[in-house]
Amino acid sequence: MNGTAIPIARSDAVRRVRLYNNLTIGWNVVEGVVAVGAGIVAGSIGLIAFGLDSGIEVSTSLVLAWRLAQERRGVCMAGYDRRATKAIAVCFAALAVYVAYEAISQLTSRTPPDASVVGIVLAALSVVLMPLLARAKMRLAPALGSQAVLSEARQTILCAWLAGVLLVGLALNATLGWWWADPAAAGVLAGFAGFEAVRTWRAESLEDTCCG
Repeated sequence: MNGTAIPIARSDAVRRVRLYNNLTIGWNVVEGVVAVGAGIVAGSIGLIAFGLDSGIEVSTSLVLAWRLAQERRGVCMAGYDRRATKAIAVCFAALAVYVAYEAISQLTSRTPPDASVVGIVLAALSVVLMPLLARAKMRLAPALGSQAVLSEARQTILCAWLAGVLLVGLALNATLGWWWADPAAAGVLAGFAGFEAVRTWRAESLEDTCCG
């Protein structure tokens, strides 16, 4: 999903992306703290992984905030954008490695997590909110010619997918007692993150609208 570009002045696009990015940071800070806390209480690697993904999302959004801050320089942003995009790819890769390790560890140790109502509610909220923010940012990326904005929006979409997978895993564990659904969900999340790491690293730059 690349979104549909909207006609908008560059300054307005920067302002809107900055607003959406700040909202993303705020939600993910809350989401991360709640998810990790609930995951520790329930012994759920899926929830902990989801909370850590929120931390990665915050890191990614901070990279984008740095990229947007360069706009005040009034020069071509292509170089800054490439650096920001590579940093976002590294964030994806770090998440994939950690979550894969923890998921395999829980599967091999056969440690069953407890049911987590808090986790289920949190994941359901993320399934609804994250796509809205991602779509808004994707529509503005062409106005800036920013692959970094597009990549960060994809990370937000990834968060929504992770929330959906986590929701299924938590629900299966809570209703049917399928303990393995939790680390299995975490493994799927790791796969998503790894794919996005490669795609983001290889992504070609968009045509920056300030580079004439």
